[in-house]
Parts: sequence; structure tokens; C-alpha cells
Amino acid sequence: MELLKVEAVSKYFVTPGAKSELCVFKDVSLSVKEKEFVAVLGHSGCGKSTLLNIIAGIESAADGYAYIDGKQITGPGLDRMVVFQNFALLPWLTVFGNIRIAVNAAHPEWDRHEIHGWVQKYVDMVGLNGAENKRPSELSGGMRQRVGLARAFCVGPRMLLLDEPFAQIDALTRGVIQEELVRMWQDTGITIFMVTHDVDEAILLSDRILLMSPGPEARIMDEMHVDIHRPRSRTSIIEHPAYYPLRNRIIRFLSQKDKAEATRRVNLVA
Repeated sequence: MELLKVEAVSKYFVTPGAKSELCVFKDVSLSVKEKEFVAVLGHSGCGKSTLLNIIAGIESAADGYAYIDGKQITGPGLDRMVVFQNFALLPWLTVFGNIRIAVNAAHPEWDRHEIHGWVQKYVDMVGLNGAENKRPSELSGGMRQRVGLARAFCVGPRMLLLDEPFAQIDALTRGVIQEELVRMWQDTGITIFMVTHDVDEAILLSDRILLMSPGPEARIMDEMHVDIHRPRSRTSIIEHPAYYPLRNRIIRFLSQKDKAEATRRVNLVA
């Protein structure tokens, strides 16, 4: 069943000193099925995060429409929760408080005992029991992102939107949290839409990968299914016969921009 549909969406920005608008991406269309994990890959500047923000309802499209459950997206909603790369936690609240604020918004009819039990369930789920009373400044990057994941999952959204959620976490911690994310995704059945620039991360986590061309006027140029059985790990996927053909195909696509940029610089020097 199709959960998300994006139809011919375009986005323009006005840059300081420019005489005309800059088209970030143009006529982007895609769909995501219920319970699917989809990743969007592309170079910086192609508009991946902007596209995610349009789906989240944080930004509006210049042209085109986005729908969730057949309803047009016109603003933020608890049916779509976002996990940002900069964690976006409220610094004056504790771990418990940052998660509780989301539960309060989703379930205003619950009493404090119901809320407390539900928050604690997700604190335990991400392995933060014992750290409930710590504030974000007292947490490592990995712990802060665990809070972000708990806060997103605890409201039971229809879709989870991940904006390069592991970019600021060290490699060892990243692998552990990626495994926790997949476990929570499989346990809850929540649909996930993630933007990333990490090829191996996209292959490890997703069912399907969409490739965006470089901006301006970026488009989704290719789509790949990750036919590698689960559970996956960074060590096991490299043994799968589908891994290197898939990875090489993505690298070739992404390297086209690098070659084009090198040619442009040579022409400018000449």
C-alpha cells in the first residue's frame, strides 16, 4: 500500500545579489510504500534535506504536491516525525522531558501515570535507562541521537523522516545506533524516509535507494532495490554477491558530478 506520494515537486530559492531565483530541484516525483525503508542519495546541494522538509511540512514547494495517506501535506503533523542530524533537543529539558513533551502532544488525554510509563518504555528501548535525568549537554552525540529516535518513535507516527541522522556520530557508535534503528523499525512497522550522502549506510539500512542528480534543477535519476536479505551488518553485506555491483553502480553515478566539476574548473582556467 502506498503511503507517501510526491508529484512533480519543485523548489526555488532567492540568493543574495542574484537577479533570478535558483531552482534547487525540479519536477521530483516519488512514492513510498507502507513499512518501506527508502533512502535518497545525492551530493550536497542537490536538495535532499529540502525535499525531506517539504514532506515534513516544514517548507512548502513552489510547484507540485506531496500526499500522505492520500491527504495533501500542508504543514507539520504528528503523523510525520523528523530526526535531525543536529539532534534538535531542548537543552533545558532532561532525557525524560524531551521524550515526554512529544508524548504529551500526541496523547493530551492521558494522565501522568500513563505518560510516565510510555516514556519509560522508549527510554528503555533505546538503552538510556539510568540517564533519564540528564540534560543534552551531559550526553554524548550517540546518546543525544538515541533521545531523538525515542522521541520520534514514541508518538507512533505513520512515517519517520531521517535527515542524515548519523552524520555527527563517531563510526563505532553509528553502527550500534543503526542496528537499534533497524530493530525499532522492524518492531513497529513505521515507514522510514531517509536522506544521506553515505553510500554504505544507504545499502545497509534501506529497501530501496533513490539517486538525485546534482543541483541546480536536480532530479531523481535512478532507483535501486537493495536485494540483500536481512538482518544485515556492515561485515556481512560485503560478502553478499549483490553488494559490490550495487555499490559500484551508485559510486559511478555520484562520480559523474566530480568529473563534470573537474571539467568546469579546467575550462575556467583555460
